[in-house]
Amino acid sequence: MNAKAAISKEIFAPHDERMLGAVQVKRRTKKKIPFLATGGQGEYLTYICLSVTNKKPAQASITKVKQFEGSTSFVRRTQWMLEQLRQVNGIDPNRDSPEFDLIFENAFDQWVANTASEKCTFFQVLHHTCQRYLTDKKPEFINCQSKITGGNSILHSAADSVTSAVQKASQALNERGERLGRAEEKTEELKNSAQQFAETAHKVRFQQDK
Repeated sequence: MNAKAAISKEIFAPHDERMLGAVQVKRRTKKKIPFLATGGQGEYLTYICLSVTNKKPAQASITKVKQFEGSTSFVRRTQWMLEQLRQVNGIDPNRDSPEFDLIFENAFDQWVANTASEKCTFFQVLHHTCQRYLTDKKPEFINCQSKITGGNSILHSAADSVTSAVQKASQALNERGERLGRAEEKTEELKNSAQQFAETAHKVRFQQDK
C-alpha cells in the first residue's frame, strides 16, 4: 500500500471522510522550531491532503499530515475547512513548477511539491472541489497554468471519457435492439410465409382429393 492510500485508510476513513487528493511537500522556507534541537521528534514527511465528509451536507477540508522518521503510521496535524482557503498561488503560470503557496484566513504556507506533476494533479482536484462544494466565496487561483483551471483538466478529461463510454454503450445497446427488432420482424415474416405456404398446400391437396 502506498503512502497516500495508507493516509486515506488510517487518517480519514475512521472519521467517515474520503480523501480526494494529496501532495507530498517540503517547506520552501524552513521554519525555526527550537524544540527539535532539544529532543523533538526529528525528521518527517509532510502531506497536504484534501478530503470530504461522507455525511450530508458534505464538508471539505485541507489537512496537514505528517509521518515521522522511523514510524509507519501517520499523524493528523493542522486542519482547515475549505471555506477558510483564501488563495492558491501556483507561482509560475508559464512553466511546470513544483512550488506553490496556500493562504488561509489565519495561516500562510510556502511549499514545494515532490514533482510539478504531483502539484498539478492536486491543484486540479482542489479547483474542482472548490467549484463543487463552495457555493459562496471561492478561493482565488493565481499564477496557475490554464490546464489547472481550464477545460483540459484531468477531471474534465475523465468525465468526458466516462460520458463517451456511456454513449458508446448506449449506442451499442440501441443497435443491438434494432438488430433484434429486425430479426423478430424477419422471423414473423418467415412465419407468415410458412403459414401461407401451408394453407396453399392444404388447398391444393384438397382440390386433388376431389
